[in-house]
Amino acid sequence: MKLPKRDTGALEYVLTERVVLLVALLAVVLVWFKVLEGGQYLVAPFDAGYLASALESMVPLCLLALAELLVIVSGRGGIDLSVGSVVSLAGMAFGFMVGLWGWPLLPAAVGAVLVGGVLGAVNGFLTAYLRFPPLIATLATYYAYSSIAMVSNDKAPISTKPVQDLSALTDGVKLPLLPAIPLQVFTFLMPCLVIVWLVLTRSTYGRKLYAVGTNDVAATFATLSVPRVRLSAYVGSGLLAGVAAVVTVAQFASARPDAGTVGNGMALPAITIAVLGGVAIQGGIGTVGGVFVAALLVTWLNAGLLLAFEDSKGSQYQLLALGVVLILSALLNTLTLRRYGRIT
Repeated sequence: MKLPKRDTGALEYVLTERVVLLVALLAVVLVWFKVLEGGQYLVAPFDAGYLASALESMVPLCLLALAELLVIVSGRGGIDLSVGSVVSLAGMAFGFMVGLWGWPLLPAAVGAVLVGGVLGAVNGFLTAYLRFPPLIATLATYYAYSSIAMVSNDKAPISTKPVQDLSALTDGVKLPLLPAIPLQVFTFLMPCLVIVWLVLTRSTYGRKLYAVGTNDVAATFATLSVPRVRLSAYVGSGLLAGVAAVVTVAQFASARPDAGTVGNGMALPAITIAVLGGVAIQGGIGTVGGVFVAALLVTWLNAGLLLAFEDSKGSQYQLLALGVVLILSALLNTLTLRRYGRIT
């Protein structure tokens, strides 16, 4: 029987290549808000300078979305609900080192990242070796880490002068023909993006991680140590959360015990960005490029919404917009899989 000929045009390419689809959506968002600006429906200009300054809020969220990428790709329902509380606790540790114990900046930053790695290792041991469901294990550690962060300095933030001086890490960097870009984009985000990309795409470990996430039974028959690979994914998640903790302390010029959990917390937006970026919740699928563009899309969408309403009412609609974008993305995924049978 002759099979019907499948479409191979531009539409299929856009719908099945996640990064291309996200770039198209990003273009739609930018054009839409420029149209609103032209019609004087925004309270301030939606220009390049504003978009560049908005990147400051993207840095910690993108770092945590990369953390979720690692654990979700590792499979077996991998997820890390504790990344926000890891940011709080590692940030407090960073505050103690810099602000109270007088450590130099670099050793203190390395120490905070290592604290994040240790906290991630606890999650990895619970899920990979004791085989706790990741949702339950990381929810439990979320509460535990949040509580320790709160009692570590009796709920008080650490904002001594050495910590306040860290705000210099968030200064803008002026480049030719471009608006000032927040410094942490170059010093924290870009190196982490490159390292995670190299690990996932250019290392033996990356191939093992995707193999374990795709089919851990087959990976076991291939003599891969599934628990060890999954444990390392959670350690990587903790290390990235530790980097986000350093960034957050610099942004706030204060080590706050609720930095990663206040309001809606950082975990759910990070998971949302990862899923929006094409990370398959069943594991084995996900790219750094997809996560980065998804973070950019969410950041600039939120930035536009803040200008669309007076008195900062736009912040009340950001979660609604995030939910709508996620639902539309999932719906588009379903329709695309039915039509073309693949998404990359």
